Amino acid sequence: MNNPQWTPAEPVPDPRHAALLQPRASTVCRRFEDRTQAGRALAEVLMSMDLKPPLLVLALPRGGVPVAAQVARTLKAPLDLLLVRKIGAPTHPELAVAAVVEGSPPDVIFNPETADLPGVNAAYIESMLPAALREIERRRMVYLKGRAPHPMADATVIVVDDGIATGTTMKAALQALRQRRPARLIVAVPVAPYQSVVTLSDEADDVICLVEPRPFRAIGLHYLDFHQLSDGEVCEALADADAEASRASQPNPSSPDRR
Repeated sequence: MNNPQWTPAEPVPDPRHAALLQPRASTVCRRFEDRTQAGRALAEVLMSMDLKPPLLVLALPRGGVPVAAQVARTLKAPLDLLLVRKIGAPTHPELAVAAVVEGSPPDVIFNPETADLPGVNAAYIESMLPAALREIERRRMVYLKGRAPHPMADATVIVVDDGIATGTTMKAALQALRQRRPARLIVAVPVAPYQSVVTLSDEADDVICLVEPRPFRAIGLHYLDFHQLSDGEVCEALADADAEASRASQPNPSSPDRR
């Protein structure tokens, strides 16, 4: 694997410019039946936008896969995974000090908000990097049988997850994706807190969020079914999306020959 590319995270943007970000978003406590229904709702909004091909839908596994599968099916776009691994602080593993984003080379994005935690330095992150890269490789092999990532240059790239809490992982992913020169970079999620939408607006060209609850408590409160997905469910959703894309690319045998 090529040497990773190290990138400092950008500062949090000023929230005062965000008032017009989400005219479609609701602040009420809307609940989706499940991730599939949330994906259909997102797809309806995306279909109303002027999205120039080629299109590429990227899912953050595991939870983002069934959401993104519905988006890809509706837009008739290929579906791929955006594989990101958080590196947690030595004494607080749940706090992200950096994120590793799959690529050639992979990108390592630092989180400046946790840079002063005890034990956090370049040597620590370097020591955690091999395990993160191994897990990224494992997931691509398990979920996609080692299939190479789709090219992103000059494409309209839509990054989908089942929701955003702090936005740290998504922000790192967007900063890495921007270096791969997509023509347009869109975030599409069913639910996220207002401040996370504001923060991500500086990283993406568009942020589509259906529900911005105020106050925000947890993503799972906005789903009737928010069970933790297994690797098998992820593989099944990806296989269904591939089959759907294959059928869509085949000529319709019932169509008259107009040559």
